[in-house]
Amino acid sequence: MRRQKHLSLKISLGPYSAFIDRIIELAEVRQSSYVCVANVHMLIEAKNDKSFRKALIAADVVTPDGMPLAKALKLLYGIDQDRVAGMDLLPDLLAKAEKEALSVFFYGGSQAMLDKAVKYTEERYPQLNLAGAYSPPFRPLSEEEMKEVAHVITTSGAQIVFVVLGCPKQEKWMYQMKGKIPAVMIGIGGALPVLIGDQKRAPQWMQKYSLEWSYRLMQEPRRLFKRYLVTNSSYLVLLFGQKVKLMFLKKKG
Repeated sequence: MRRQKHLSLKISLGPYSAFIDRIIELAEVRQSSYVCVANVHMLIEAKNDKSFRKALIAADVVTPDGMPLAKALKLLYGIDQDRVAGMDLLPDLLAKAEKEALSVFFYGGSQAMLDKAVKYTEERYPQLNLAGAYSPPFRPLSEEEMKEVAHVITTSGAQIVFVVLGCPKQEKWMYQMKGKIPAVMIGIGGALPVLIGDQKRAPQWMQKYSLEWSYRLMQEPRRLFKRYLVTNSSYLVLLFGQKVKLMFLKKKG
């Protein structure tokens, strides 16, 4: 897929359906690969964290999860880009995997969340081949533990691995596992709690006007207030600076 560099990200381009098709292609051939579902928070983290930025650059696909990124592509580069959100990708990929007889695996999150996810998928996608679900300890894994995890997922026969570790942990984990797990890995973060009903998603009108972050903030104010205050403010400054820079280069050229 073609990409467009935007500050610290190289965002994959194309209609929403092309992202689904590409992920399914990777799964079918069991190519060890991974997909990052990017938003403003990830962009700012990547700017400040070299190892995280390296993981994003090495990704096979980077989707514009947040509406602000999709709109920025239009504002800065004149690119009409669909939003490709993790909360949409997850149910659509589960349905596609069920239809195409592809096996899936959930990695990350609490055991209680995974138990609920397994029950949910069994009820909503009865023909889905669920290869397994694994809740790792809430700490960095040793090299031996990483090898064991790779072995468990590989021997399960999984073709799509949904990674639920949160940003930036899940992206760094996928970067470490590329070449070790013959499957396409997708960092879905907070999409799983929404899918299984632990959290609610913002109404459609808030999604359309780039306000989904404010809805999440209302649900988790203590955890997200500082993140959104810093990241959203920083992004607006960077976006303005990039717009001025491009205008200057255009005028100069």
